[in-house]
Amino acid sequence: MGPELRPAEIVAELDRYIVGQAAGKRAVAIALRNRHRRMQVPAEERDDILPTNILMIGPTGVGKTEVARRLAQIAGAPFIKVEATKFTEVGYVGRDVESIVRDLLEQTISDVQGRRVGEVEEEAKRRAEARIVDRLLEADAGGPPPLAAGEAPPGAEGSAPAGASGDAGVAPVSARAPERAGPAGGEGGAAPAARVENHQLTRRLRTRRRVLARKLAARQLEDRLVEIEVEESYTPPMEVFSGTGYEEIGWSLADFFSQMAPPRKRLKRMSVADARHVLTQEETDRLVDIDSVYDDAIRQVEEKGIVFIDEVDKIAGRYTEGHGPDVSGQGVQRDLLPVIEGSAVTTRYGTVRTEHILFIAAGAFTMTKPSDLIPEFQGRFPIRVELKALTEADLRRILVEPRNALTRQYAALLRTEGVELVFTEEGVAELAQQANLVNERDENIGARRLFTVMERVLEDVSFGAEAYAEGPVQIDRPYVQGRLGDLVGNDDLRRYVL
Repeated sequence: MGPELRPAEIVAELDRYIVGQAAGKRAVAIALRNRHRRMQVPAEERDDILPTNILMIGPTGVGKTEVARRLAQIAGAPFIKVEATKFTEVGYVGRDVESIVRDLLEQTISDVQGRRVGEVEEEAKRRAEARIVDRLLEADAGGPPPLAAGEAPPGAEGSAPAGASGDAGVAPVSARAPERAGPAGGEGGAAPAARVENHQLTRRLRTRRRVLARKLAARQLEDRLVEIEVEESYTPPMEVFSGTGYEEIGWSLADFFSQMAPPRKRLKRMSVADARHVLTQEETDRLVDIDSVYDDAIRQVEEKGIVFIDEVDKIAGRYTEGHGPDVSGQGVQRDLLPVIEGSAVTTRYGTVRTEHILFIAAGAFTMTKPSDLIPEFQGRFPIRVELKALTEADLRRILVEPRNALTRQYAALLRTEGVELVFTEEGVAELAQQANLVNERDENIGARRLFTVMERVLEDVSFGAEAYAEGPVQIDRPYVQGRLGDLVGNDDLRRYVL
C-alpha cells in the first residue's frame, strides 16, 4: 500500500472496510493522490502546493472516522483523531490546540522507533547474550569453574584467570595478563612454558565460553543469578499540570535536569532471564540513533500527517440576540486557524511545520450547519462532502461484506472456545432490520447500533460457550426474533437496553 495508488485503487481499498459513502471516499482518495503528485513536482514549486482540507458532514455512525483512519493506513501516514470539544473543557479554552501536533509527533516517534528496534533486535540480543556470558565467566573464575566435556582440571595448568571473552568478545584484563608477563627474566625455558600455558588457558576459556553460549541459547541458565552493570538515567520527579502550555513546560524542565545528571551505573543481581531483557534493552538503545528517529518522525508528520478533527459542529456557535456569539466555540475555532493554515509548532523534539498536514474535519451538524462556523474556519476546509445516513440494506452489507465484519469477528471470538457460529442470510437480514427499526424509533446512531444488537442476540452463547460446543449454532431469523422481538417492540425497555 502507499500513495502511489491511483484514486480508483484507493477507493477500492476503502471498499474492503467501509460500505457506501462513495463521495467521501472519492474526496479523500483525491487528497491522498495529490500528495503523491506534489512530491513529483520540482522542489522550487513544491512548498507552494498546499493540501485541500476536507469537511465531512453526516450523522454519527456512518463511517466518517473510519474513512480517515483507513486512508492513513493505506498511505502509511501518521494519523491522530481529536475531538473539537476537548479544547473547550476548561473555561473558554481548554487544552492548547498545538497539543494536537505534539501528540501526533509523539505517536509517530513511537512508531518509527518501534520499526528501528525491530531492525536491530537480533543484533541487540546477540550483544546482550555476549555480555551475560562474560559475566558468567567472571563469576566462575571466582571459584573452581565447572568443567566442560574433555576439559582438564585447572589445577593441572595453573590458576585460572579472572575472566575472558574468547572469540565473541574482548577478553578482560585478567585474561590477557599471562601474555604480557613475557619471557623477561627467569630461566631459559620459562618463556616457551608460559606461551604453552597461555595457549592452553585460551583454548579452555574459548571452550568454556562456547558451552555457556550454547546453554544460554537453549534457555538452560534462565534461573541462574548473575551480577550485571546497568545504566540508570536520572528522571527528576516533575509534576506536570494540565492546561495551556503546562505539559510542554514540564517536559522541558524534565529534559533539562536529566541532561544535567549523567546516567548512573551500578551493579544489580538478577536472574539470567531478567538480565537478558535488561541488557537487550540497553543494547537496543545504543544501536538505535534516537536523534535520527526524531528527525525522521518530524519529517513524516510534516509531509504525510493526517489530523481528523471530530465534533466540529459542537464548536459552531451562532449569534443569538441577548447572548451574543458563542465565545467558547469561536475561541477554539480561532485557535485552530493558524495550526490548520500552517504554523511552526515547538515541541521537545524540534519544530514541526503544519503547512502540509492534511486536516479532515467532521460533524453531524444536526443542531447547527456549516455556515455557523466562522468564515475564516470555513475557508480552511474548501472541500465539503456529505455522507448519507445508513439504510437497512447498508446495515445488512456492513454485517457481512467488510473484512472486519461483525459476523466474522464474533465467529472468530467464539471459535476459540470450540463454538461454531453460522449466520444464515435470513438471520443477517433480521439483524439489520431490527437495528434499523431501533434507529428509526429512537436516536439514529448508525452502524454502532449493530454492536448493541449483536451483543444482545449472542449474549447466551457468549456467557455459556461451553454448552454450545457440541454442534454449530445457527443464527437464523427465528433465533434473532426470539431474543429481540419483544425487546424492540417495548419502548421503555428498548431505550434502556438497546
